[in-house]
Amino acid sequence: MGLETTLSLTSQTIEALRELARINVDSAEGFRSAADDVDDLQIKKLFLNLANEREHQSRELQKYLQANHVKPAEEGSLAAALHRAWMSIRTSLSSDDKHAALAEAEWGEEQIKTKYEEILKETAGSAVNDVLLHQYAKVKTAHHAVRDMRDSHAPS
Repeated sequence: MGLETTLSLTSQTIEALRELARINVDSAEGFRSAADDVDDLQIKKLFLNLANEREHQSRELQKYLQANHVKPAEEGSLAAALHRAWMSIRTSLSSDDKHAALAEAEWGEEQIKTKYEEILKETAGSAVNDVLLHQYAKVKTAHHAVRDMRDSHAPS
């Protein structure tokens, strides 16, 4: 096979994009769910902004999949659904514990950041490497924002 292009991605790159698209869907749904569960307007705004960013990232990855005649992932994984359910329960039970909600969100951000790092190593030099690096930078920025907000709501 010749040089990989955005219109002729390798099976490894296609699988990586499908996984990242699915994870971004999971993340967007998780942030939306968390935004519904929290009353603090600053946290709600952060969660909704991050949900929108992840939806955009998923759509961007899905365009490359469609260009390669691959059906994009339209929904997230069961593990993510279970995590969202736990996060919702934990938030509800902790009687407006902002730190707990942000700690759960930060855990999720660490997971997506790690997945991007793994996939960037696996697909180094791919035709979509620049796209993945750009998205990874946004994921890192989001991770830091959630972590910093979590720390600012730490119990005294």
